[in-house]
Amino acid sequence: MKIMTRYVLSEMLQVFLVALTALTLFMLVIGLAKEAQQQGLGLLQILAMVPYVLPDAMRFAVPGTMLFAVASVFGRLSSSNEIVALKAAGVTPLAVIWPVAGLAIAVSFACVWLNDIAVSWGRDGVRDVVVRSLEEIIYSRLQQQRSYSTQQLAINVKGVEDRRLIRPTMSFQPADGSPAVTLSAMEAELETDAKAGSLTAICRNGTVRVGDVEVAFPDTIERVIPLDVINKRSLTERSPSEIAMADFPVARAEHQADIDRLEQQIAGRLATALLTGQLPLTTPPHSTAERSRIEWNQSRLNRIAMEPWRRWANGFSCVAFVLVGAPMAIRMRNADFLTSFFLCFLPILLVYYPVFMAGVSQAKSGDLPPIAVWGGNLLITLWGLWLLRGVIRQ
Repeated sequence: MKIMTRYVLSEMLQVFLVALTALTLFMLVIGLAKEAQQQGLGLLQILAMVPYVLPDAMRFAVPGTMLFAVASVFGRLSSSNEIVALKAAGVTPLAVIWPVAGLAIAVSFACVWLNDIAVSWGRDGVRDVVVRSLEEIIYSRLQQQRSYSTQQLAINVKGVEDRRLIRPTMSFQPADGSPAVTLSAMEAELETDAKAGSLTAICRNGTVRVGDVEVAFPDTIERVIPLDVINKRSLTERSPSEIAMADFPVARAEHQADIDRLEQQIAGRLATALLTGQLPLTTPPHSTAERSRIEWNQSRLNRIAMEPWRRWANGFSCVAFVLVGAPMAIRMRNADFLTSFFLCFLPILLVYYPVFMAGVSQAKSGDLPPIAVWGGNLLITLWGLWLLRGVIRQ
């Protein structure tokens, strides 16, 4: 029996690794092409991004590749009557399925790790590559398209000569909510400071417009523009999906502390109003800003509570896919691996992903506990066990 176990595991690993390599390369190319198009990256920057984009590509590729390998191997075993031969020898099909399930569990732990580093270390790494190349990216885009824009900054020029921008117009919106700034000049140069997280515009002979106020300058001025793409955002500024799991306790504590502080402000204002007889100050409109901020913090806490469960559920989808794919492939007895894969993937597409996304949505809103994101995994696992029961009894 050990020979059969080693044979099945060997076949699984061969198909899994080959398919994983192909699918990861495909998704890696798509991810790099997307970043190159959005950021205007050159070849060297794209190559520097590969280690950071790789975990993101693999976390999507691993579950599907595991299902593909299971459908391929067990479909071939069943079509060549090797499962029937095992039963005839008095050996249950579980003897070759459980080792593969054990492999899926090990792969699931690796997939959880990939889900974590892809959204934290990987995205930070991509941002760092963009930061180091920002000056080259801006000049390259301006030379090619005469314009460069992000959510915070827009630059338009008449032309580019070496490092000089001819008749540039720069508009940027400060992150603190201050009025927008528009700067026009006869010529300018740009310098980036990655450590300071800023872009410095050295302009000559132009005007600066801040809100409704416009000032002309005949000489050279330097304008420092802080950019969010460079700045390292704090935990409260990041999306919960970009926070490493090790940092969730700190992020949760920060939001809870903010809620406590806001509730104390409301209580303090109410107590002061009652003591001084200013009853109009006790009405809800006078605490609208604090309550809105409390709701935002609570929404963040719901997402932070849900996110670790989502990453674990995503990772352990490998096990659920194996428990469905193996018995379905055995029952179909089809040696065509593509047919087996798509027939196994169809119920997962129709059942697992809608239930999983519904659980994520409800957990984000706080309508269901975070464990609800495991609903898809649970349904697929129960269905797989029911199919497995039928395979054993046949």
